[in-house]
Amino acid sequence: MKYIEELAPGEAAGIKKTIQDLFRQTCILQVKCDPVTLVQRDNPRYRICANHREFIADYLSVLDCELVHDPHEHIFRIKGEGMPTDKMTLTGTRILLILKVIYRDKIMGEGLNATVTSLEEIREIGRNTNLLTRKLTVQEWQEALTFFKTHQMIELPGAIGSLEDDSPIYIYSTINIFCSSVDLNEIVKEYAEEAQANGSIEEYTSEESEETIYKNVSE
Repeated sequence: MKYIEELAPGEAAGIKKTIQDLFRQTCILQVKCDPVTLVQRDNPRYRICANHREFIADYLSVLDCELVHDPHEHIFRIKGEGMPTDKMTLTGTRILLILKVIYRDKIMGEGLNATVTSLEEIREIGRNTNLLTRKLTVQEWQEALTFFKTHQMIELPGAIGSLEDDSPIYIYSTINIFCSSVDLNEIVKEYAEEAQANGSIEEYTSEESEETIYKNVSE
């Protein structure tokens, strides 16, 4: 830990906090939204990862983890055997798919600064896609939103308990990491091959598969 000892106390504390955040959140974003105003601001944790990347990577390697920089998504994240994992509920997975659909539609139709949704819109898309076929309990919403916020897939204005139907919910681009089109296509391919083996479906391309996911996501 000689490297840490040679740094200013504030910078050393920042490295320790950044490593803690990596294990709690699994990734560090370059830009984060203020939870009150949803205005984007530079994330000091990202600067620490960039400035002390080699030390942090060496530290994580001892714990069987690897520090990965994703320049496209502008994040640092960890992967490996020692990475903590959270198991998402089926309801959480359904909401995640809805958020993915909303993000995709808005990023394509309204520009990079328009990835904001609400509980009302999530429910509406859920009904339209048959992903949400019943009224969820308050606990189910809180568990799902807490999971997404912890792993920095969304940002919320204030406490989850005080969220209103029309309160803005900002969707980070990291939603793609947790629910990528590549993964969706693999799922579609797996089920398409199974169905084809049973003689109940025609073969189609991965591009058609991805399009079908969004048009008939309930299937």
